[in-house]
Amino acid sequence: MSISLFQFSIPLLIIGFLILISFLYFSFLSLKEKEPRAANLLLFSALIFSIPFFNTALFDFQFRDLAAWVLFSVTIISLMIFVIPVKFKKKQTSETPNSKIDERNIMFSRRLLKEGDGKFEEYYSKNPEKKIADDEFRKQPGLLQQKTSYYHKEMFTSADATFFVVDALKFKVNGEVNSEKKNYDPQKITTYIKEWTKHLGALDCGITELKDYHKYSVAGRNFNYGEEINLNHKYAIAFTVEMDYEMVKAAPAGPIVMESSKQYLMSGAIAVQLAEFIRQLGYPALAHIDGNYQVVCPLVARDAGLGEIGRMGLLMTPKQGPRVRIAVVTTDLPLKIDDRKRDDSVIDFCIDCKKCADTCPSQAISFEEQIEIDGAVRWQINSEACFTFWYTSGTDCGRCMSVCPYSHEDNILHSLVRGAIKRSDIVRKVAVPLDDFLYGRKPVPLDPPIWTNVD
Repeated sequence: MSISLFQFSIPLLIIGFLILISFLYFSFLSLKEKEPRAANLLLFSALIFSIPFFNTALFDFQFRDLAAWVLFSVTIISLMIFVIPVKFKKKQTSETPNSKIDERNIMFSRRLLKEGDGKFEEYYSKNPEKKIADDEFRKQPGLLQQKTSYYHKEMFTSADATFFVVDALKFKVNGEVNSEKKNYDPQKITTYIKEWTKHLGALDCGITELKDYHKYSVAGRNFNYGEEINLNHKYAIAFTVEMDYEMVKAAPAGPIVMESSKQYLMSGAIAVQLAEFIRQLGYPALAHIDGNYQVVCPLVARDAGLGEIGRMGLLMTPKQGPRVRIAVVTTDLPLKIDDRKRDDSVIDFCIDCKKCADTCPSQAISFEEQIEIDGAVRWQINSEACFTFWYTSGTDCGRCMSVCPYSHEDNILHSLVRGAIKRSDIVRKVAVPLDDFLYGRKPVPLDPPIWTNVD
């Protein structure tokens, strides 16, 4: 015997109402994010998905009972897919490098080489293949320079002024250690450091044992250029600071480099304070900040449980994706190490997504599968192509960061999706085309904030 529709009406109306309110709220959130395309599509979806429930509840038509059963079934199946954990078994790959990185080989070191200073000739005599690529970026105007494609006097000068202060911090990364040492309970002092760091402005903070592969092998950017790095601290404190969503979404225009410089300063100031605090407790501590690193910050932050390293080579945090900057403090102060749990859902998402590779102006991000490099299975970007675009545009680009689905603001809509991706491989497969549908495969950058226009 068929069940009377009257028994379905109220539940159908409730489900339809919940769908309508949810999508309207998500549309409102998208408007707040200045994402009109997503807002309009979610508004349209609010009507499309709720109307069948209202029609079936309120109007009589042939096969009404069947329609009600179908709607209930679709609702239950959708909720099950979204909520129930579904993980396909995958082969675990190595993520631990078996060698250190020579800092002299990274682009931030090579950009400082000047013809005639001795280091230039020495480096390229040993690495002639790199000179061909580096000659290309040296032909371009350069970071924050006139005649670049995104030159904006006020925005570029603002970023340069901030980097000026960041540069001044490098003289404070180390210092004298108090001869009076106080013994602490590792758990209690770890909790104190994490909470204080967040109070100073950090987004998240984690602790790991300092590993050999975390360290650069040879210094490449400072007074100790060419010297072997001997860093014997036992622990590393890594923390992130959040980059403003609106400024990042304007990438690769001027706001991105303004925001980068601001957060390098923020993270640097926190690291310098934290290192000085620890030294005053009687323990050695060194701050690793922009332009003054002895460690590879993304590797340290990953092992401290702050995220995973994605296709674009940046740390992918759980709530802000790559929209962060990192700093590290290494020390001998006994601390409680975080029990890091590897999150393969982030890497699996990067395998499917490729949005950063599609939108990269310099085509520096690989579309291919991960490969083994020095013992670790990972992606390798074309750093020469990336850096040449920086020197052409005048900014540090950030386009990959701005389009990454994990970079969306941390609100209820995106938190629900991120949580479902982490739980279910089925949701992960759906999430990529859904993000493309709502935001576009190659989203249009936001205009710079109105206040940056001084003309």
